[in-house]
Amino acid sequence: MWRNAWEEFIPFLDYDVEIRRMICSTNAIELLNARYRRAVRARGHFPTEQAALKCLYLVTRSLDPSGTGRARWTMRWKPVINAFAITFGDRWPTAETY
Repeated sequence: MWRNAWEEFIPFLDYDVEIRRMICSTNAIELLNARYRRAVRARGHFPTEQAALKCLYLVTRSLDPSGTGRARWTMRWKPVINAFAITFGDRWPTAETY
């Protein structure tokens, strides 16, 4: 299998280690999507779009009730954001937004 896809895999190795780690780590995103699906399925239908957004907001907040997740997120993702800014500087927003 690797021999057949080696030409497509080589550009992946050119990226920084932090970028490769971020590309391969989709578990957190999949966990959040699973929680969203479970919450929406349990509640049936929503009368308005705002009610649906409130449900998703509450699910998101319930994942981090103490509010300390943002600090952990910043410490974990800052090297990745820096690597993206270096690698894709022409397509990346300015650093003042972070």
